[in-house]
Amino acid sequence: MYDLIVVGGGPAGLMAAGTAVAAGARRVLLLEKMEKPARKLRITGKGRCNVTNDRPREEFLAKVRQGADFFDTAFRMFDNRAAVRFIETLGVSLTCERGGRYFPASGKAWDVADALVAWTSRSGAEIRCHAPVASLRIEHNTVLGVVLESGERLEARAVLLATGGVSYPATGSTGEGHEMAYKAGHRIEPLRPALVPLEAEVPKGLKGLALRNVELSLLVNGSAAERRFGEMEFTAEGVMGGAIVLQASRTAVDALSDGNRVEAVIDLKPALSAEKLRNRIGREMASLGNEASVKLLLQKLLPPQLRQIMAKKAALPLSLPLGKLSAQDTERLVSVLKGWRFPVRDYRPFTEAIVTAGGVDLSEVDPLTLESRKIGGLYFAGELLDIDADTGGYNIQVAFSTGYLAGKSAVGTVGVPAHKN
Repeated sequence: MYDLIVVGGGPAGLMAAGTAVAAGARRVLLLEKMEKPARKLRITGKGRCNVTNDRPREEFLAKVRQGADFFDTAFRMFDNRAAVRFIETLGVSLTCERGGRYFPASGKAWDVADALVAWTSRSGAEIRCHAPVASLRIEHNTVLGVVLESGERLEARAVLLATGGVSYPATGSTGEGHEMAYKAGHRIEPLRPALVPLEAEVPKGLKGLALRNVELSLLVNGSAAERRFGEMEFTAEGVMGGAIVLQASRTAVDALSDGNRVEAVIDLKPALSAEKLRNRIGREMASLGNEASVKLLLQKLLPPQLRQIMAKKAALPLSLPLGKLSAQDTERLVSVLKGWRFPVRDYRPFTEAIVTAGGVDLSEVDPLTLESRKIGGLYFAGELLDIDADTGGYNIQVAFSTGYLAGKSAVGTVGVPAHKN
């Protein structure tokens, strides 16, 4: 008989298991179906692992796109400051970079993953890999344990599901936890990719183009629905990625899933109003002289891949002398630079999504303990829940905070101060 069985060895499950032992549980078992825990954590942040973000509480919660109010209790119990202290006590030095993003000073996600696994094991929790769970054992609306795919039956006073979402399925996130929760009577909000690249009808030849300090707006059926400022890139033919695309993608995914028309509008010069851009173009033209061509003007304004594209959209031949540009020509160029517009036709699959939107319906989970309102002794943590946030360290913090709260709740110690290992 275990005090707690944790299903899933990602950051939420590892945090839950270690916290439960530190809070007084005598026998805690973590079951991981893959060959090692924390596989997804090892590749997150392009292999650097953005563990959390330094934003104040209100600003942090504003970055949680779904479930912020529900998550608030867990965040108060184990917030971003607590996460930084905790990781550094594990021997992993952190550095705070632009945007308040915390990374390991080594730049290696493996350091965070290995330290977290070692801490969980050192705390006294048993970690068993290659141990996929087939089902929960439930009687009279109370969880009794789990059944492994091997047929082995394990008993527990509480079971905590922390199996993650369905993004990056090669790391083991393939939806078994959602299926177990569903069979236990829980409603599952539709699963869809979040923080995912978008497919758009853009001209060919843009692969590898990175744009900085631009503004991306999404229009849904012609109405403004999302606006982001920062960096983006064209990662493949017709595929947009980068920070602001990923952050805006949830709006696009939901709109496209509902059959709506989505368009992207890129302001290539957001720091300049239309009037200031008009004046900038005038100064460049005066500097170049009347005999210079539109091609030379665009060299002053745009990266090489965009010059011919923008000239075509503005109906300006690249060879046209600047002395022949009319006021109307300049207005068209300003309009194009401030509003490059094209349709968004689709989003990329779960294999390219950073996190999963949707999951266990939050109304069926107690936010104060993360225990199921339907099945006694059943707890949830991490991406399995219908919580998702922007890129920037927020989603890993969700995993840490919910894992901490669920781990303490499962052994009846909610309210005990954070452990200091």
